[in-house]
Amino acid sequence: MPEVVTLELPPNLAQKAREIASLTHKPLETVLLEWLDYALTDLPVASLPDAQVLSLCELQLEPEHQTRLDDYLSRQREGPLSMQDQQAMDDLMQLYRQGLVRKAKALQVAVQRGLRPPLSP
Repeated sequence: MPEVVTLELPPNLAQKAREIASLTHKPLETVLLEWLDYALTDLPVASLPDAQVLSLCELQLEPEHQTRLDDYLSRQREGPLSMQDQQAMDDLMQLYRQGLVRKAKALQVAVQRGLRPPLSP
């Protein structure tokens, strides 16, 4: 069951949220919930429990995303992609890069906590 929480937002944050809600044709509450959900999935690795850190050490693209990215890269080698396909490929590459950075941070934290041995002596 959802929990109702009342927040007082700083004016600049409230204005930005209203702008995004208007541009995306979403209710203000939906935009704020999406932001909170995103923030939850992007918590600093050092603040995560050991099990989650170790899980992030094995992070990979979802198989569906990997298949799509492989397809775009293959098609790009054959010739230019449409603007829409190029944007989709760029979005997947950004997701891939973010995952690599998160995985690297997790490996660093795991080594610092003694959960994994260093990658090199």
